[in-house]
Amino acid sequence: MLKYPMKTIDENFLNLGADENEEISENQLKLLDLDLDKKNTWKNEVIKKNISDARAELFILLSGISSKTNQNKIIQNYKKLQKFKKLPEIIPQKIENNNKDITIFCDGGCSPNPGNSGSGIAIYRDGIVNELWYGLYEKMGTNNTAELNALYYSLLFAQKEYKITGKIDIKCDSMYSINCITIWAKSWQKNGWKKKGGEIKNLAIIKKSFALYNEIKENITLTHIKAHAGLEGNELADRMTIYARKTKEKTLKKYHKNIDISEIIGGTI
Repeated sequence: MLKYPMKTIDENFLNLGADENEEISENQLKLLDLDLDKKNTWKNEVIKKNISDARAELFILLSGISSKTNQNKIIQNYKKLQKFKKLPEIIPQKIENNNKDITIFCDGGCSPNPGNSGSGIAIYRDGIVNELWYGLYEKMGTNNTAELNALYYSLLFAQKEYKITGKIDIKCDSMYSINCITIWAKSWQKNGWKKKGGEIKNLAIIKKSFALYNEIKENITLTHIKAHAGLEGNELADRMTIYARKTKEKTLKKYHKNIDISEIIGGTI
């Protein structure tokens, strides 16, 4: 799998985009995946997080540009430049999928947590990204509910297609979600869906996912991957979670725009 360069946000980087005498703009907040209500505390929110090179470059390019019209023009020109350059790091490559016809990447996100949450899915067929899905927006969701929702719908996709294509690989960056349905749910079910120490959070979606997983587990592989490590499929699924929060789409909806990987991963959709 091709990897994309990412930067870890530190004070030096933030000062390049907005020094002490400048006010951070709405577009810069969006590039950092922050809502407007974080305008006064934004630096504390993003320190040590990872950001793609494209977002980092745009964040700095917008420094000191107060006019929203001028900011939007810079963003548009940056998009054109990226398309012109055809940077190698954003050209999709075939996944080494060990003869699996379909690989599904799923992700969920929330900002703040709890708060606006959404889920995203990227489906690869024969090693090339073929479909993107976004939605399942909740006004007061959590990272965990968003991750579980994404995994559940990935299992649904796998259920529909494994009889035709053979074994399907699902890749998820939430160890919590994987443990819920492959390990913990077994003992919870034996105990009448109870656990020591209190309630089982997200029980409804865990029950559905556990039942579906048991039905198809012989025909899928469920693999944990590291989040924000530059893996194309994971990055695309992550951007779909952001798009879900942006559009506030409550159902799971197919992304019908052209799948421009550089534009989507660059955070300019």
